[in-house]
Amino acid sequence: MSQANFTLTRDAFGRLVFQAENGDRHEAVTPVRAFPIAAPDDGISILSAEGHEIGWADRLADLPAATRALIEEELASREFVPEIAQLLSVSSFACPSTWQVRTDRGDTALVLKGEEDIRRLSATRLLIADGNGIQYLVRDLSRLDRHSRKLLDRFL
Repeated sequence: MSQANFTLTRDAFGRLVFQAENGDRHEAVTPVRAFPIAAPDDGISILSAEGHEIGWADRLADLPAATRALIEEELASREFVPEIAQLLSVSSFACPSTWQVRTDRGDTALVLKGEEDIRRLSATRLLIADGNGIQYLVRDLSRLDRHSRKLLDRFL
């Protein structure tokens, strides 16, 4: 189903309601990113309450503004992957290690239990799991400052 074949609204309970071009209506639908890290704005699936795909959007940007806003709002309420912009300090180069980081959501501390908690997603992209299970994203290693890269290199 292409992105032009459906609309989304919210019902009185705040749940998303899917309306297909053919009149089919589904309540309590869930938007899901096909590629949440690699291509977060490409490939958005709309799932019914039963978990079946009922709609698809190739690109979030191609959707009408109201539908796009509802999807972005719903995704933001479920997804929490802070993006690391800078490594301020590390307590030790041996694990476990407490890292002071600056993220797109503010400054915080994370505990790296082991080097295996740093996953390389691509040549420039990392996903770091802290001791509490929170996933932190380094979207592009080359965009980190020199000090941050130097600290991070000790763990890679």
